[in-house]
Amino acid sequence: MKYLASKFTLPNGSILQNRIAKSAMSENMGTLNNAPTKNLINTYRVWAKGKPGLLITGNVMIDSKALGEPRNIVVEDRSNFNLLQEWARTTEGTGTHIWPQINHPGRQAFAAINKKVVAPSSVSLKMGGASSMFKEPIPLTEEEIWEVIKRFGNTAKIMKDAGFSGCQIHGAHGYLVSQFLSPLSNVRQDQWGGSLKNRARFVLEVYREIRGQVGLDYPIGIKINSADFQRGGFSEEESIEVIKLLSKEGIDLIEISGGTYEKPAMVGSKRKQSTIEREAYFLDYIEKARKITDKPLMLTGGFRTVSVMETALENGALDVVGLGRPFCLYPEIAQDIFTKKSTSFEVSAPKSGIKFIDKTGGVELPWYELQIHRIGKGKVPKISISGLSAFIFSIKNMILKSFLKN
Repeated sequence: MKYLASKFTLPNGSILQNRIAKSAMSENMGTLNNAPTKNLINTYRVWAKGKPGLLITGNVMIDSKALGEPRNIVVEDRSNFNLLQEWARTTEGTGTHIWPQINHPGRQAFAAINKKVVAPSSVSLKMGGASSMFKEPIPLTEEEIWEVIKRFGNTAKIMKDAGFSGCQIHGAHGYLVSQFLSPLSNVRQDQWGGSLKNRARFVLEVYREIRGQVGLDYPIGIKINSADFQRGGFSEEESIEVIKLLSKEGIDLIEISGGTYEKPAMVGSKRKQSTIEREAYFLDYIEKARKITDKPLMLTGGFRTVSVMETALENGALDVVGLGRPFCLYPEIAQDIFTKKSTSFEVSAPKSGIKFIDKTGGVELPWYELQIHRIGKGKVPKISISGLSAFIFSIKNMILKSFLKN
């Protein structure tokens, strides 16, 4: 574990104490008014005990009127500043960095909990039977685009002031930043659409706004798709070009992932068998990215064994190993690795038995959320939780939030 245990210095000078990072996962653990809960804060306190190099939070939304999930945390002002400070302090004394993942759902906003849904263009999600859960989005006006950009910066500044040690822009998985990048969801004919240069304008302006509000010495990362995996969508070649642009801007950490709600890369039965069987799903892509950027690269998706993690770092294709679901089942995974308590970390793919739900990963995400909730309550993860009960849990939260909205 020469490489996993080694320190790493980010471009801004911040030092990660090791190369293990918790990638962002949906916790869905806010109040129905979208404030942090004590259980959410306790979850991060437990994860910090494992002393990974970096903890990246689940979605921190920039607008209370644009939610991806009912119990997302929303930071648009300082009304819950004391709770945010308490959340940031969960890593005190551990040496671990904690960064919020800052996001806007765009068209990936459930109709039941959002009165108005906006996106780059009026292009609806195409998800078969699940499409009815989403509204046709209203195209953002020029003025609204700039307002959203300023909201990203505002949220980042509040989180910095609360004590978080960096931040990450969510530019993957089909959310708003990703929607602007994709020619399938962005069919605008103005300066925000058409050519890749125009489609990338939004993410560059988001980065610049955040940088302007948090300063040069504060690390800003991004999670970006290697591709959308859809014909005519955001391609590998375009992703590489966007990485070049972000690298020139001075981004501090680039996390590679892939897929959207329409074409999930890491959940549901749409995964190819070859993807399921191999570790490090996007390793081929990140090797290409390494050739065109000197900025730190983090790879998330599929890592399950220490030997593969170590080899990937040794080969130089990446700088940080991102782990998501293993953190849900092995809360102190970094220490499990460094003390050699375990060398492999298997995860589960629960199902509900309802075909179209299982196909889109509609059970997997809430099932892992339930494991996170157990950690927050001081309990150990429980593999025997059924997929169907996780789905019911998800629907229950949706209904409760829907009543509150109305």
